[in-house]
Amino acid sequence: MRTFGSLLVRGLIVGLFAGLLAGTFAYVMGEPRVDAAIAIEEAGAAHTHDHGNSAEPAAEEKPLVSREGQKAGLFLATSLYGVALGGMFAVGFTLLRRRLRTGNDAYAALGLAAAGFVGIVLVPFLKYPPNPPAVGNPDTITRRTVTYLLTLVIGLLAVWAGVAASRWAARYGELARLGGGVIAFLVTIVAAYLILPRINEVPETFPATLLWQFRFASLGTQATLWLLLGFGYAATVDDRRLTRQKVVAA
Repeated sequence: MRTFGSLLVRGLIVGLFAGLLAGTFAYVMGEPRVDAAIAIEEAGAAHTHDHGNSAEPAAEEKPLVSREGQKAGLFLATSLYGVALGGMFAVGFTLLRRRLRTGNDAYAALGLAAAGFVGIVLVPFLKYPPNPPAVGNPDTITRRTVTYLLTLVIGLLAVWAGVAASRWAARYGELARLGGGVIAFLVTIVAAYLILPRINEVPETFPATLLWQFRFASLGTQATLWLLLGFGYAATVDDRRLTRQKVVAA
């Protein structure tokens, strides 16, 4: 019988490797887009200075961390995030395992990872997709942060509503179970999207291709993290794999 400590250690280790590989994806696919966005921002600032008034401009503020330092710190950030997420995933798996109603721990881990990705990543992304540097008004950062956190909570509630409705409708058959879960999930999301404010601070001059390349790189980083976390953790708790090992040992 697996102890909580064993499940937690597995989650931390899997989360570490998932974070490292997600950081690699972000470095290859996302950082070039960040560099391009920063170049656009700097070019816009230089243009404004050249066409500004005669008043003496304020001294240019240097970033606290250079771009080289930011790129090096990317792997540390994604690794730490992966470890933290892996720990929380292990806790969630321990608490919800018996409620997931699957005959195998690996399937339970995959289902939990899929639900987490949809609720924590995909739902907020569709309403408030991330923006690269040079996009966004600094004066609205608090508002944007609050609304994003609200969508995250709503995403988790929508997943819970879908699961609850699916179990309630299961008495009427498999089709009703599937339909009930999907409808409850979509109704919750659509209602939340209609209530929450629309925020669009992308300048008309910002390249649309670069914007969506950055956004999909961000989504791809999260997808890589959750995919590896789900399959990695499922591999460590696979009952069939453990059974085969016992048979071979015997």
